[in-house]
Amino acid sequence: MAKRVFFSFHYQDVIDFRANIVRNHNILKYGNGGYFDASLWESAKKQGDIALKRLINGGLNNTSVTAVLIGSDTYSRRWVQYEIIKSIECGNKILGIHINNISCKNKQTKWQGPNPFDYLGLEISQNGRRVKPTIWTGGQWHYYTDLNGFDINQMPQRECGQHFPLSHWFPVYDWVHDNGYVNFEHWII
Repeated sequence: MAKRVFFSFHYQDVIDFRANIVRNHNILKYGNGGYFDASLWESAKKQGDIALKRLINGGLNNTSVTAVLIGSDTYSRRWVQYEIIKSIECGNKILGIHINNISCKNKQTKWQGPNPFDYLGLEISQNGRRVKPTIWTGGQWHYYTDLNGFDINQMPQRECGQHFPLSHWFPVYDWVHDNGYVNFEHWII
């Protein structure tokens, strides 16, 4: 059965064609089959913060997986951060994919960007049923302000009352080194 995948990315990686390689590989591989792309384009920013949040929330509707395409500056992009935290609230499976080893339109690659899951975290309640999102800024963790805490499925007892960066839970792959063209459909299962 096809998965509905929400792709989260920094718009610069679309301009450089790296994000497009990942987002469109299913067309080359399967024609119209495979998974469904439910990502959004940043041109919606012109509508303002509330409208953009609604658009992102709508884009996440009926998706089951969020694939964060990691370029050089993805980790620091406000709306990527929001898409990640909102994906957790929605219960999506989440994974990261480094894309800087993909040659851009000028046939160049870049250094691997920081993992955004290292810069976002969750503070888990004592009973393990509620989390508060956090963000690493200024050398310390702060509460994330674009989305409040939310209820989740019961966390394991050993994680209750603690704080973890998202990298504690979510895997990250490299599109080139981990052969994403072949393995993507296995990553999103």
